[in-house]
Amino acid sequence: MASPENAALDLYITGLRNAHAVEKQALSIMTPQVERIENYPEVADRLRAHMDETHGQIARLDEILAQFDTSNSALKDIALSMSGGMAAITHSAAGDEILKNSFANYAFEHFEIAAYSSLLTLADDNGFHGAAALRQSLSEEQAMAEWIEKSLPLVTRRYAELYATSGQMAAKV
Repeated sequence: MASPENAALDLYITGLRNAHAVEKQALSIMTPQVERIENYPEVADRLRAHMDETHGQIARLDEILAQFDTSNSALKDIALSMSGGMAAITHSAAGDEILKNSFANYAFEHFEIAAYSSLLTLADDNGFHGAAALRQSLSEEQAMAEWIEKSLPLVTRRYAELYATSGQMAAKV
């Protein structure tokens, strides 16, 4: 059985690797969304900006992991990236793709917020390296979730308007 210090460190490193994989998954979800968006330029712009943030989050996680002489889990990264890509494909078949993507993105941001909050608890409680970087990532995720929440009425209204004037397929993305 591991000592409490080693157990906390093991949990922290596992959490960092999981967060890394989740950020890779986020990219695999956002990339196809951005490529398909036509009628919602503000959503595409914000997703592109968040993709840039996500690349920064991955780099910060890599730096923290390196401080512990370890790295991300390639297997987790690949598995979650593939599942993110499948989610994006599934939504693209839906007539209300933009709405489903908005709902899923909002939920996903909150998943990331929870993950970073948990990691910060371990970092703060145990004095582990990386708390400042994790706080920055948490702040970015919170800002994205807030943006999605505030933009949802606009997206919904635009979708309803396009649907009413052009039909379901034209309103998609």
